[in-house]
Amino acid sequence: MAVSHVRCLMLDFHTHSVFSDGELIPAELIRRAQDKGYRAMAITDHADPSNLDLIIPHLCKACQRIYEVTGFPAFPGVEITHCPPNMIANLSAEARSLGAVIVLVHGETIVEPVMPGTNLAAIEAGVDILAHPGLISEATSHLAARNGVLLEITTRRGHSLANGHVARMAKLTGASLILNTDSHSPGDLVDRDMATKIAEGAGLDRREISLLFANGERLLSELKKRARWF
Repeated sequence: MAVSHVRCLMLDFHTHSVFSDGELIPAELIRRAQDKGYRAMAITDHADPSNLDLIIPHLCKACQRIYEVTGFPAFPGVEITHCPPNMIANLSAEARSLGAVIVLVHGETIVEPVMPGTNLAAIEAGVDILAHPGLISEATSHLAARNGVLLEITTRRGHSLANGHVARMAKLTGASLILNTDSHSPGDLVDRDMATKIAEGAGLDRREISLLFANGERLLSELKKRARWF
């Protein structure tokens, strides 16, 4: 399927559909992302023990069927959200066993009462991305670097208030960064130009922004290996 007039440049591995608190069904979310200039994405709805087995099979079906018809890579996943830290490792493993191609954890953003210890538990569990990790500590950022967990620079209002701190910790410790939108509605999707500006606003220079986007390319390659329909 050709994308209307926009070059497909954007990668985004953190979005939400009606299977949690997003506004759009997966097909419309994917189509709007394509029109915005996306080349690949993940749908990572909020999850806890109550809904893992509901979300993942439906997202797998939608992503696979849309890929088979359009060739657009959309990957089913979850964002483990507001769960006690000592549940995160088991929930991550359960999500993967159910078919989640990517697993995120809702990090310790400064604008929500996320339980302390969530950032550390996510990194110890080896999830793919720690979303909006807020005022992440230097020690936890060091562990993210060792465990290969990506720290998120987010375009999401509120969560983005700590982007500068996350970027500084990553520079200090060698942790890898990735930029995502955490989109819940059509207006949350951004193109590559806006993503670049937000990365600059977080204090990243041109070389660091190139690395940021390269990390997205590497994750895309890994997710294609995991998804059984590729």
